[in-house]
Amino acid sequence: MNSRERIATACRHQTPDKLPVDFGGGMQTGMHVTVVYRLRQALGLDKPGTPVKVIEVYQMLGEVAADLREALGIDTVSLTGTGTMFGFPAREFKEWKTFDGIPVLVPGDFNTDCEADGSLLQYPENDRSVPPSGVMPAGGYFFDATVRNEPVTDESTLNPEDNLEEFGPISDEELGIIAHRAEELYAMTDKALFCTFGGLTFGDIALVPATFLKRPRGIRDLSDWYMSTLMRSDYIKAVFDRQCEIALENLRRLYEAVGDKISVIATNGTDFGTQNGPFCSPAQYRDLYLPYQKRINGWIHENTPWKTFMHSCGGIEPLIENIIEAEIDILSPVQCSAAGMDPRTLKRKYGSRLVFWGGGVDTQKTLPFGTPRQVRDEVRERIEIFGEGGGFVFCSIHNIVGNAPIENVLAMFDVLREYR
Repeated sequence: MNSRERIATACRHQTPDKLPVDFGGGMQTGMHVTVVYRLRQALGLDKPGTPVKVIEVYQMLGEVAADLREALGIDTVSLTGTGTMFGFPAREFKEWKTFDGIPVLVPGDFNTDCEADGSLLQYPENDRSVPPSGVMPAGGYFFDATVRNEPVTDESTLNPEDNLEEFGPISDEELGIIAHRAEELYAMTDKALFCTFGGLTFGDIALVPATFLKRPRGIRDLSDWYMSTLMRSDYIKAVFDRQCEIALENLRRLYEAVGDKISVIATNGTDFGTQNGPFCSPAQYRDLYLPYQKRINGWIHENTPWKTFMHSCGGIEPLIENIIEAEIDILSPVQCSAAGMDPRTLKRKYGSRLVFWGGGVDTQKTLPFGTPRQVRDEVRERIEIFGEGGGFVFCSIHNIVGNAPIENVLAMFDVLREYR
């Protein structure tokens, strides 16, 4: 099988010729740019000091280029547009250095101010006339959103349109760029195209502060948003209703532009879980989220061969039956360390109905703080559990963090070579 066939076979819950692997396909299945740099050095792909491109500036994810994909046996490739989480385009790259001295390439409008405490500020659309929308703490690896709106105190000022500013028809120019990239990737590689497309996820808390908008309006404070899902559910539904209409039209145009080339499309980035269980009850999930997710995923299944991908961290096992009802094909990152997320139980109860994409190794403890032997043991165990009978694509549990020792990352890939 080639990579595209391998991923498709796993998504049909069949056993492919080799263990399918994804790193760098999605925005939650990647590697920090520091890790990518050190991997490339360890594998002899670059000379020392050769910069690595940052392909996602908020999480500071590094580009998994073609030579690294081949060296690591990766079966996916990322298909995205030109936007970034800070509202400037990913183009005209220039050199920059991370706190740990790693040389990287960042978009031309990536410009930071250094505070007295050593933290770095990032501005929406590189406009310093407005408050910064992101901060990287001194010595940090990625940005946190800065909340620029106070909690709403006057109900009469609420207008759902204010929380819809970031949603709208995709431009012909942007659609043309995505279509060109899809054509190029499909023709020049045998990889499964993993598409990240804006506006499909409902209530993603990472997007609520709108780091890409200069002057966001509406409910943008994180606590206020979570409270509003209970106290102002009609308002949230009004936002989701209109967002869904826009998303369906954009999906229709996307399919006209790229056709069947996409293998997997991310349709949810909302984290529904904490370490100890879900953020919401199954009843609230069914009321507030499931109807909109089902409309998006249902349209995709009715009109395309694409598989739908849901990212959600945390202990979400009580929600999984509803997630399946929402017509999700793939669940990621499969956070096995969270409450109720025992890998054997998940595979036994849901393995015939959900593809598990992730779960391969813990990125909170094992990969950054364990030994190479502990990494190898955990990776082998997860492959044996999730890989039985197909329906599994190996990836770590969320992005590999910047402080992961390169010895541990190499140990993980050593085990993957054994299984491939």
